[in-house]
Amino acid sequence: MNKELNPALQNDIENIVQIDAIPSILNIICRTTGMRFAAVARVTDEKWITCLSQDEINFGLNTGDELELKTTICNEIRQHTNPVIIEEVSKSDEFCYHHTPKQYGFQSYISFPIYRKNGEFFGTLCAIDPKPAKLDSREIKDLFILYTQLISFHLDAIEELNDLSKKLQEEKHIGELRETFIAILGHDLRNPVGTTRMCADILLQMELPEIGRRQANTIKATSYRMQGLIDNLLDFAKGHLGEGIKLELSDNKFALKKLLKQVSKEIKTVDTEHEIKLNIDLVDDVHCDINRICQLYSNLLGNAVKHGATNKPIITDILSQNGIFSIKVTNSGDKISDERILNLFKPFFTTNASNNKSGLGLGLYISSEIAKAHDGEMKVSSTDEKTVFEFSMPIKKVANIVYNQ
Repeated sequence: MNKELNPALQNDIENIVQIDAIPSILNIICRTTGMRFAAVARVTDEKWITCLSQDEINFGLNTGDELELKTTICNEIRQHTNPVIIEEVSKSDEFCYHHTPKQYGFQSYISFPIYRKNGEFFGTLCAIDPKPAKLDSREIKDLFILYTQLISFHLDAIEELNDLSKKLQEEKHIGELRETFIAILGHDLRNPVGTTRMCADILLQMELPEIGRRQANTIKATSYRMQGLIDNLLDFAKGHLGEGIKLELSDNKFALKKLLKQVSKEIKTVDTEHEIKLNIDLVDDVHCDINRICQLYSNLLGNAVKHGATNKPIITDILSQNGIFSIKVTNSGDKISDERILNLFKPFFTTNASNNKSGLGLGLYISSEIAKAHDGEMKVSSTDEKTVFEFSMPIKKVANIVYNQ
C-alpha cells in the first residue's frame, strides 16, 4: 500500500481488497474478452490508484500503485461519466492519436465507471491488451454493467459494516469509561457517606435543641439515601465490568426478619409523609443472601415512597411458606402505563415524575438482577387504585451462584 496516500484513499482501496468476488470478476473479464490485464481503479480528481488487478502481460501495476492521472483515459471517464470501448486503437478515429495508448502501448481498451450507492463516482473497472480484442458487443457491455453494479453493492455493504463496527467500538469504549467512572465514584463515596452517618449518630446521642435534632435526623436520613444510590451504582458497574452480583447464602430467617425491619425503619426515617405497614410471616427458613434481599426490599419500598399517594398507606407483605418466599409492596397513586411497565426493570429508566428527578433509574433494575440471581422473578401490576411490585423465589437450597450480566 502506498504510504503517501491519505487515510480516506487507503480505506477505499482496503475496502475493495476485502471484496472476495473481485479476483473472480477480473479473471472472468480476462477469459471472456481475451484481454490480459484487468483492474479496479480508484480515480479521483488528483490520483489514479490500482485497487486490485490481474496482470498477464507484466504491465506492472499492483495494489496501491499509481499512474499519472492525466495520462489515463479513466480521468476522462471521471469527467464525462461514459464508458469507453476501443477494439483496436490504430483503427479508431478518436483514439489513434490519443496520448494514452501511445504511452502505455495498448491496442484494445475497455473501461466502465463505478459509482457508490449515493451516486458519487468511485473509479473504474477496466481492461487493456497490446493486441486488438472484440469488445463492442451487447454481451460484453452487459457483463461490465453487471460487474460494476456488483462492485458498487459490495463496496457499500463493506463501508456500512465498517461504519457500524466503528460505532460499536466507540459505544463500547464510552460504556467502559462510564462504568469504570461509576465504579470509582461509588467506591470513593462510600467512606465519606459512612462518616457522615456516624457523625449524625453521635450528634443524636447528645443533648441538642429540637432544631438541631431535626437537622441531625435529616443528615442521617440523607446518608441512608446516598448509601442506597452508591450500592446500586456499584452493583450496576460490577455487573457490566464482569464481576457480577455475588451471593452469600444462608438460612437464618431470624436475621432476615431483623434486617427487613431495619430497612423499614430506615425508610421511615427518610420519609415522614407515608404510613408504612409491615407484615412479616416467615414460617420457613429462606436460603438466600440476606443483605441482597434487603437491598431489593429497600429499592422496592423506596420506589413506593417516591410514587405512592401520601394519603394512603404503603403495605408490605413478606412471607415464607409452601416452598415460596415473597415480598409484596403495595402503594396507591397514579397508574403505570403498560408501555412503562415493559421498561421498568431496564437500567437508567426513570418515569420522569416530579418526585423522581433525582433518581438514577437503577433501583428496580438492580432488584430484578438480585431476583434472577436467586432464581426468582419480579412482577408488577398497576391499576387506578394501586400498584403492586412482587418478588418471589423458591425456598429450596440452590448451588452458590454468581450472577453475571
